[in-house]
Order: sequence, then C-alpha cells, then structure tokens
Amino acid sequence: MDRSDITYRYRSDTDLNYWIGYRRKIKNVIRSIKYHESSSQNLRHAVTHLRTLARRSSMHHVIERLWHAGPVGGLDSIWSFASNPAFHLRQSYPERSKASVMKRGLQGNEQEDGGGTSGGCQKTLKRSRKQRREKDLEDEEVRWECLPQEILLHVFQYLPLLDRAFASQVCRGWNEAFHMPELWRCFEFELNQPASSYLKATHPDLIKQIIKRHSDHLQYVSFKVDSSRESAEAACDILSQLVNCSLKTLGLISTARPSFMEMPKSHFISALTVVFVNSKSLSSLKIDDTPVDDPSLKVLVANNSDTLKLLKMSSCPHVSPAGILCVADQCHGLRELALNYHLLSDELLIALSSEKHVHLEHLRIDVVSENPGQQFHTIKKSSWDAMKRHSPKFNLVMYFYLYEDEFGPFFRDEIPVTHLYFGRSVSKDVLGRVGLNCPRLVELVVCANGLRPLDEELIRIAQRCTQLSAIGLGECEVSCSAFVEFVKMCGDRLTQLSIMEEVLVPDHRYGLDDIHWEVSKHLGRVWFPDMMPTW
Repeated sequence: MDRSDITYRYRSDTDLNYWIGYRRKIKNVIRSIKYHESSSQNLRHAVTHLRTLARRSSMHHVIERLWHAGPVGGLDSIWSFASNPAFHLRQSYPERSKASVMKRGLQGNEQEDGGGTSGGCQKTLKRSRKQRREKDLEDEEVRWECLPQEILLHVFQYLPLLDRAFASQVCRGWNEAFHMPELWRCFEFELNQPASSYLKATHPDLIKQIIKRHSDHLQYVSFKVDSSRESAEAACDILSQLVNCSLKTLGLISTARPSFMEMPKSHFISALTVVFVNSKSLSSLKIDDTPVDDPSLKVLVANNSDTLKLLKMSSCPHVSPAGILCVADQCHGLRELALNYHLLSDELLIALSSEKHVHLEHLRIDVVSENPGQQFHTIKKSSWDAMKRHSPKFNLVMYFYLYEDEFGPFFRDEIPVTHLYFGRSVSKDVLGRVGLNCPRLVELVVCANGLRPLDEELIRIAQRCTQLSAIGLGECEVSCSAFVEFVKMCGDRLTQLSIMEEVLVPDHRYGLDDIHWEVSKHLGRVWFPDMMPTW
C-alpha cells in the first residue's frame, strides 16, 4: 500500500519502534494502578503518569481510545496493547498495512526479549530515530516560516532598530513583518549606544530608509540620548527629516546631562519646529532639559493648540513666564503640565483656572536652586484658591532642591500641594509650616534633616494632613514613641511607610526590637524598617 494512502493519525511507521521503549514502563504503571486501586490519590497520579508516557511515545490517541472502555477494562486493554501493540493497531486502524505492523511488532518483541536479529533491529531503531529527528527539524522550520505576522509584530516591538533590521533579512515573511505599518506607530530611537557602532555605521542609512518608507506611520516617537553631543545632534538630524510625519506624542529623554543643552540652539530649534509645523495633532510633548524658547512654543501653539494635552518642560532656561502663559491661554485642553518654579506665576494659575480651560489633572513644579542664596518669588494664596475652585481634584506635585535658608517664601500661606518631596536637608521650621498649611497632602518624602528629632512636626502632620497615605524618611531622627503615635493617628490609611532604620531613636517606652510589632499592630499588616531608601 502506498504510504500516501494511509489515513491513520500516526505520523510514520517508525513511531511503533519508538513506542517499544515505553512498553515496559507502561506495564509497571498499570501494575501500580491495580495495586493502589483502593487509593484514589495514588490512582490519579498513576493515570497521569500513564498518559504522560503515552504522549511522549506519540501513542496517546491509542491509549485514550482504550481507556474509554472503563477503568478496569481500559487497563486490561492497555496491558494487552503494551504486550502486543501490532494487534491493537491492526484492530484500530485496519487500513494500515498488516505486514508492516506485524513486522514492526515482532522486531520490538525480539529486541525486548534479547533474541533474534538484535543488530538489525538496533539499526532500524537508530534509523527511525534519525528520521524522527529530521522530521522534527523540518516541522520546526515550517513553524518558523509560517509564524503569524501578529506574533512576529509582537516580537519585533521589543527589538532595537538594528536588531529589527538584521531579523528582516532572515526570510521574506520576516521582511514583510518588518515593514508592517503597525510596527512603526510607536518607536523609540535609542541613541545612547556607542557612537562608532551605532551612529556612524549602519544607523544613519537605516534611519533614512525607515523615514522614507514609514514616515506617515510614525505617531508615538521618543528619543533617548546620553550626555554626548553627538547623540543629541543625531536626534536633531532625525527630527529634521520628519517632514511627512503627523506625530501624536514626542519625547526627548536625556539619560545624562547636558546632551541637548550642549548643542547649538538654532540647530535644535529648527529641527523641533519641523515637527511642530507638520504635526497637526500633537497631544503629548516631553522636552525637559532642552533649549526650547518662546518663539518655538508659539509655533507649537499655532499648529497644535486644539490637541495638546500634556506638556513637560522642566529645566528649560530659555522659556520665560510669558512663553508658558501663551501656551496656557491657547491650549484649553491641557491637562498635565510640568515646569520649573521660575515659570510659575499668578497669571499662569489664573489662565489655567479660566472657564475655557478644562480641569487640570496634574501640575508638577520643580523648585531648584542653581546658586546658594537664590531668591524666589511668592505665589498669592488667591491664585491657588482659584486653581482649587476650578480643578478641585488636581494633583500638585512639588520637588524641592533648596538649601535651608532658601525656604523663606514657601509654606507661609495655605498651598494645595498633594505630593511633596524634599531632596535636600530641610529644617524643623519648614516641616512645621508644612503641617499647618498643606491640608491636601497625600505623600511626603524627606530625604534629610538635621540632628534634632522631628517628633512634634510629625505629630502635627498626622493631625492636620488627614489625607496623608504615604511617607518616607531618610537621614532624619524620630523617637520611637513619637513614631508609634504618628502611625496610631494615621491608622491603616498609610499604604506606604518607608522609614530607614537609622531614623528611629529608642526611648524609655520602645526599643528597636519592640517597634516592629507595635507598628504592625496599628497598620494591620506586617511592617519592618527599610535598610535602604525605596523612594
């Protein structure tokens, strides 16, 4: 009979020889099943073992068919099948060649009994295993060739640009996946690689090819550069080529300063203007630590005022308060804004609180001291009140990197801050004012303080800041009794309590060994002091 006419669900005649190696194991399992049939757990494990052996031998369809005869009858049928597989294969698949099945079965019996032409049987078995391995390799090659493009697309999204290009040269299917429009809608240009291998060699030509073919597909683009001027210039060169792109998000990420600030301002502005002019639906823009200026922001507003929702531009020294005020006046859909404190003004808060403007969701202010003794302006309480009335649920996040003598203008009046971070040492007086004038405070992080304990300030914060749910203390000092009292007052609303072990000072009531249990009791969960900062 021609092998192409065989219709049974078996891959090849060689599977029968492959099955012989599992016959003795299956017999031992059946003995175990009959011996432990009074124990349902042992029976279940043995049956699972039996089916696993059947799957490994590619005979699982025969085992399943015999097992349906019942637990007892099925075991007897499987036992007889393991003793003489040729008979059951001939009964189950009569269209298979009888002579071929019997011949394979006899060869298996002779090999198991150690008699007959064992040399010929071993050669047949080796040949069958070799053919099996070749067929598995062929099947594997077919699977890779026929891998759906949806899966390839998912894999390609995790690859850097050069790896994608190398993978596209494997076969035609991978090359087609490489040029799928969906692959290029969201892309990050990683330009922080070694310049000799990434920027000067293949990368520029590959970039030109991608932009030429997929410029109209790019929508969510970000550039990651390092501190070298070369990587920043490469990012600007790519930006200047995005003439036919209509981006929705653009992010310029500097992994280390100065990057963009070291390159010529005119080169950066001209490249960024190309994106602002051609992208008519830009909704998210992250340009921290860049030399962007007021005229370029006017170009941004002129072309994307209806769609801009997020703008992050901290550490942009060439932008004036008038420039950011122009953005707030025209972009009424702005929901998230991040900027330095020197750009914050009463006029800006009033503009963000106008009736035309949507409710602001997130406002981040970085208060950074460039020089010791720097003077900072004061924001009126009426401006903050107008902001609260217009957007009562907005988050005000403030990062302070000041020296102790520079906190004079801050926290004198009530301020609607929700997340407060002190990156440098802060005095007891400032923390006392925080407890009095920050009723909306949700998260507080103090990285450093003097050698005076913060017991009273911490208790005051717990009393006045009723929404506080997260606190982190670094190089500070708090007595164990005051800390336990603070936790008792805040209760289980403290979802994040990150306190360094060195912060806690033992006193007459609690020691370091006792405070763990006491704090855990009031929190309702197990708590331990941190060995290192987690914020």
